[in-house]
Amino acid sequence: MYRWYHRHGRSLPWRGERNPYRVLLSEVMLQQTQVNRVLEKYPFFLRRYPTIRALAKARRADVIRVWKGMGYNNRAVRLHQLAHIIVAGHNGKVPATEKELTALPGIGRYTARAVLNSSFGVPVPIVEVNIQRLFSRHFWRMTTRTDKVPLLRVETRAVRVFPVRRGYDWNQALMDLGATICTSRSPQCIRCPVASSCRSRTRMGTVRAPHEKKEPSLYGVPDRVYRGRIINCLRALKDGQTVSLENLGTSILPHFTHRNEAWLRRLLTKLEREGLVRLRTRGTKTRASLP
Repeated sequence: MYRWYHRHGRSLPWRGERNPYRVLLSEVMLQQTQVNRVLEKYPFFLRRYPTIRALAKARRADVIRVWKGMGYNNRAVRLHQLAHIIVAGHNGKVPATEKELTALPGIGRYTARAVLNSSFGVPVPIVEVNIQRLFSRHFWRMTTRTDKVPLLRVETRAVRVFPVRRGYDWNQALMDLGATICTSRSPQCIRCPVASSCRSRTRMGTVRAPHEKKEPSLYGVPDRVYRGRIINCLRALKDGQTVSLENLGTSILPHFTHRNEAWLRRLLTKLEREGLVRLRTRGTKTRASLP
């Protein structure tokens, strides 16, 4: 597998990076976002905020603006929050223990271990969605391409097979193997360097039709889409500007009427709780802006 990784591993700007802030930033950006999009945004974000202290000093509204195009805007808020915590509570240095890292906003076990392994050389296996799928297929018999073994069982197996040496290369190779060869829909078993020992190679059936998750929507459009439209409208405002609920409503919904006002207020109230929006009410009038 190491030989395969040396020849076919992806060239990523954060690969081989040891700066804890840069590694942490890349991992937060990669949460639920395609690599190609992160490749475009990662260097731009670093130019604006080259250090954790620079990020902590920035206005939250500016960080949200810079985050444009990445989706899941609450990640920008959590990133800004954790920068403040690291500067105030850790003297500007990213923590070097899993307990301290997972105490930061938006940092789970995988992200913490990725930072520990990449930046501090801690010999710890990491298991993200690609590795979970790869290990599930390799060590257990999956009947369909959508099947996966529960995360905790995969993590236990990952600890057992983790090598004594070259742990960083091991983790990176597994991620690339899962992302480019052992993919969710079209695994390329004929090209897989570990296919001969895979227990699911000749056993997986077609992908099961996924169960559609019902989510809040309006006129057939999910609320999460309207949330994104709201943030994009507020991004376009100049510093100090605010927008009325009526104008905001017509910007995100073509035929907005007073009947939709309660729905819009619910969206804005939740966005305000998440730190993405600031609402100002005077009398019966409410105006919105970035925080």
